[in-house]
Amino acid sequence: MSIIYFLIGCSVLLALIFLGAFFWAQRHGQHDDLYTPSVRILLDDEPIEEDKK
Repeated sequence: MSIIYFLIGCSVLLALIFLGAFFWAQRHGQHDDLYTPSVRILLDDEPIEEDKK
């Protein structure tokens, strides 16, 4: 029965860590630009020009 209490404590600790990481990401602007990543795949890359001598 004591293992149940240990596992519940570990799961609550893990949930708090993930919640803290989510709030950290929100505060540092990780989810501000939702449009650019979805259309980045559609844009062509600029060709790299090589110097020919």
